[in-house]
Amino acid sequence: MKKALLFFVSLGISLTAFSQKKEIPLWDKVPDEIISKEYIEKIVTTKDGIAVDVRKVTAPTLTAYFADQEKSKGTSVIICPGGAYGMLAIDKEGYKVAEWFNSLGINAFVLKYRLPSDLIMKNKTVAPLQDAQEAVRLVRRNAAKWKLDPNKIGFMGFSAGGHLASTLATHYDDKVYTPSDTTSAKPNFSILIYPVISMQEDITHQGSKDNLLGKNAQGEIVDKYSNEKQIKASTPKTFLVHATDDKAVPVENSINYYLALKKEKVPAEMHLYENGGHGFGLGVKGTNAFWPETCKKWLAVNDYTLKSDGYVFTYFKGNGEDGLHLAYSEDGYKWNTLKNDTSFLTPEVGKDKLMRDPCVIKGGDGLYHMVWTVSWTDKGIGYASSKDLIHWSKQEFIPVMAHEEKTRNTWAPEITYDEKSKTYMIYWASTIDGKFLETKSEEEKGYNHRIYYTTTKDFKKFSKTKLLYEPGFNVIDASIVKTEDGFTMYLKDETKVPVQKNLKVATSKKLEGPYTKASDPITGNYWAEGPTAIKIDNSWIVYFDKYTQKKYGAVKQTSKGWEDISDEVSFPKGTRHGTVLKVPSEVITKLKKL
Repeated sequence: MKKALLFFVSLGISLTAFSQKKEIPLWDKVPDEIISKEYIEKIVTTKDGIAVDVRKVTAPTLTAYFADQEKSKGTSVIICPGGAYGMLAIDKEGYKVAEWFNSLGINAFVLKYRLPSDLIMKNKTVAPLQDAQEAVRLVRRNAAKWKLDPNKIGFMGFSAGGHLASTLATHYDDKVYTPSDTTSAKPNFSILIYPVISMQEDITHQGSKDNLLGKNAQGEIVDKYSNEKQIKASTPKTFLVHATDDKAVPVENSINYYLALKKEKVPAEMHLYENGGHGFGLGVKGTNAFWPETCKKWLAVNDYTLKSDGYVFTYFKGNGEDGLHLAYSEDGYKWNTLKNDTSFLTPEVGKDKLMRDPCVIKGGDGLYHMVWTVSWTDKGIGYASSKDLIHWSKQEFIPVMAHEEKTRNTWAPEITYDEKSKTYMIYWASTIDGKFLETKSEEEKGYNHRIYYTTTKDFKKFSKTKLLYEPGFNVIDASIVKTEDGFTMYLKDETKVPVQKNLKVATSKKLEGPYTKASDPITGNYWAEGPTAIKIDNSWIVYFDKYTQKKYGAVKQTSKGWEDISDEVSFPKGTRHGTVLKVPSEVITKLKKL
């Protein structure tokens, strides 16, 4: 859990981390306060001492969660938990949300605001708004000290907290107290999650309305705090989430607010879910569980977060004559060509000067290292390196199978880096005439591959070539990734009689093996080759060339096994046997400019 930080603003203490969660007092003196000894704040906690909800707030505070500055654009969000203006669901709709924002590189402040009460307030209706305005002013006032962007301060609310957030968005200029300076209380954006918006009889949440305005409220004050009626062109841009089956706060609250924003041409995005009811926080099950991901994308598009890492796919076209092609993707599903699908590197080495099956990884030295198939019948592979995937070193030919006179080929080389030993392992498929005769078949023109390997630390000196994997069948296109339990090899069973032509899996505790017996096929009733795998959103995805169908496919690992997601991915036309790697967003930005 991120640790909150304590700032005694009145003492001017600078940014300092403390050993436990602390709160920032919002006020030196609470405006329009009535002292009541009988009115005492109550905090409901779990048996582990975690605050679940808060009631009878008398001293408003901000609890600060600061993100890693290297991963932040300085964006901040002030979070208002819900609770019908009678309590604050401060854990589910406060602290947990703050931690989620931190994971996105966004600074978060959980606002413990006063709940309307005539016992401690001269005007209970404006007290929450006073706290909301001052919260924005306090964060903006201290932006330089806390290394925040004063122009990227958002205000977020759940349920009745959403009403307070929308009230601030439409009443940020209301003179509800005398501020200490001219700092603006206007948020730069709003995020409203199943919000109470209206005080109108037909759609309001009655408990929230009664607590804020009183049980007999009507007329002008009802209209004033029906925030869908208060929107102007200057209202901040807004992101809305609601469930259609919300029986506590009707979905029309969000819909009407959105339509009013649209009418005033205020940028807005709304996500309505079929189910979820009320109070689902960061999402529980069903489609509402995905709202944080859509919000994350909205924040990214609006430049509130640093661009996340993206993905690059290395591939060849045709027979590999023109060399290296690259595509990019932001999500791992939709792939787009780079450099108008022209070559980034023309092949220069090997018997046939081809560049098939290009495999690129980022090594421990920060360089991108590439190996490739140079010929159908050569005894070595190609190698080059790059700092940026644009400018490449002089191409070299590595004669990894020159010592075996009867070697027929050296195909589909790949590299895996072992961080523990700081060693690169290069591996490939070769047929050596006279070996493994029990699986030789004339159906494959006598080709009968096994996987061989060599290791290196600098791509200058290489270990003696050894056999890496002998599964008892003709095997090519091995691709190895590091996992939590060791290493996983994805491979192609090249057997034609009886036909296999599918992808399988083997595992090992060590990179150099030994690897287990190959699994059952993870691909379907089609011919697949050239597997390459990457972990996206905690799930492994394996891309592969459906070469007889002339298109690319993919499978995804799930709790139930491997699911074919070929219909969900799209690759450039003509993509052949490539590899995927994760790269910083700035790398893709530079590639897209070519």
